[in-house]
Amino acid sequence: MGECDNAEQNIRLLTSRVEPAVDYLGMRLETLEPGYARVSMMIKSEHKNFHGNAFGGIIMALADHAFGYAANSLEYPSVASQFNMHFLRAATEGEVLIAESRVIKSGKRISVSEIRITNSQGELVALATGTTVPVTKIKDRKR
Repeated sequence: MGECDNAEQNIRLLTSRVEPAVDYLGMRLETLEPGYARVSMMIKSEHKNFHGNAFGGIIMALADHAFGYAANSLEYPSVASQFNMHFLRAATEGEVLIAESRVIKSGKRISVSEIRITNSQGELVALATGTTVPVTKIKDRKR
C-alpha cells in the first residue's frame, strides 16, 4: 500500500465518525484533504469567558481539532506532542470562527503544522503551531 493509499484510508476513517466533544461544541468539518483541514464553529453564549468574549480554550479546541484532522490525514497516524497558540483578537458571540490547518513538514519521526483561526470577516483571531509524532499499531510495537 502506497503513501497515497494510506492517506485516503486515513481520510475515510476520520470522516466516518464525529467525536462527542466536537459535536457538543458545535464544530463542523468543512474540508479535509491530505495535509489540510478546515473546521468551523459558531461562538455561542456558553463559549464566553468573564470578559464576554470567546474563552481561549474554546478557540484552542477548534484549532486542535483542525490540527488533528490535518495531521492524521497523511501517511502516519499521529498524536500531538506540542501545541503553541497566539491569541491576536477577541471573538464574540455569534461570530463564526474558521480554523485552517496545514501540515508544513511531515516525516516518519515528527510532523509540524500551522493553524490559522479567522473570523467571518477574514480577520486573524489566533495563530498556532503544533507538532505530532507518529503512532504505530499495537501489533507493530515491539515488546
